[in-house]
Amino acid sequence: MLYIGLISGTSMDGIDAVLVRFDSSTPTMLASLSRAYPAGLREQLLAGAARPEQFTLHDFGSTHAVLAREFSAAVADLLSEAACGADQVSAIGSHGQTILHAPLSEPPFTLQLGDPGALAALTGIPVVADFRSADMALGGQGAPLMPAFHQFAFGSADEDRALVNIGGIANLSLLPTQGLTTGFDTGPGNTLLDDWHRSHRDGDFDPGGAWSASGQPHAGLLARLLADSYFNAPPPKSTGTDYFSREWLDSNLANFNSAIPPVDVQATLAELTAVSIANALTATNLQPAALAVCGGGAHNQDLLKRLRQHLPTWRVVTTADWGIGPDWVEAAGFAWLAHERLAGNTSSLPAVTGARLAVSQGGLYLPPTRSL
Repeated sequence: MLYIGLISGTSMDGIDAVLVRFDSSTPTMLASLSRAYPAGLREQLLAGAARPEQFTLHDFGSTHAVLAREFSAAVADLLSEAACGADQVSAIGSHGQTILHAPLSEPPFTLQLGDPGALAALTGIPVVADFRSADMALGGQGAPLMPAFHQFAFGSADEDRALVNIGGIANLSLLPTQGLTTGFDTGPGNTLLDDWHRSHRDGDFDPGGAWSASGQPHAGLLARLLADSYFNAPPPKSTGTDYFSREWLDSNLANFNSAIPPVDVQATLAELTAVSIANALTATNLQPAALAVCGGGAHNQDLLKRLRQHLPTWRVVTTADWGIGPDWVEAAGFAWLAHERLAGNTSSLPAVTGARLAVSQGGLYLPPTRSL
């Protein structure tokens, strides 16, 4: 009952890997690690996501193969840390690296890098991947993928709960004591914060949100950003860094005659993330109770402070308070999705994605030397 979960999210900073045991009502984390992408690879991925029309077929194929090797190396490191053999692992759940997610195209499509067939061959472990395509073929958004796992791992019979994963994009899961589990993407999480920080400061991100905390949100810019139609669109809905891109931000900044100080733009972007999450949550029918944060945003103290200010009746914590560290929730979710796929259980939620029916998500890729 051992499964590995692999995820590289919309921040595109590397791979999170976990080894999980599923032999009770709750997952047991046995090992975890993060593996940073090699120098240059992240920049290539970020550029491809921001300008997909310039990402050639050769770029796609080459990066697809390179990422399979990176995922395989993460698996090897994880197994070594856990002193576990590959033959003890039932399957790997590998999300891959999203390069383009287009649920509103006709026809809708989604592209994740990190060749799962190659990953199965390199590791000798069955791989479950391509978690979005079936849902999209049945009229769904193919995202977010995690609300069913969040309900499994964190749902409570005693209080309404919500969970927000703040990666590049922020994904909200609603976990009521009564009624359907639902969820959707609220908008940008860290993607614009990270990009703006890289342009004006040293480092790939704003540690702890210290820089954004030192600025003042610009009311006019915030209002303009929040006026984007995505924020008022009803669920189901999903988005990506290809939509909330640097071009999106620059086009809004161009409407101001005088330059806004960079630190105030950073503060505005932090406020945008917090306000869009808070607005989405308060528009639901959940009774104010507990909101847990996971993903990289859980380490941004300025962002957590802003969430608490905009959600004064909610108890804002991180998922560490609920048993899984905030860095490992999404990877554990993909281990669970692999478990559910091998069991033949449905794991999608039509109430979340808008699909016509629930499906057992993911395609199965067997290594050449192993059968189920």
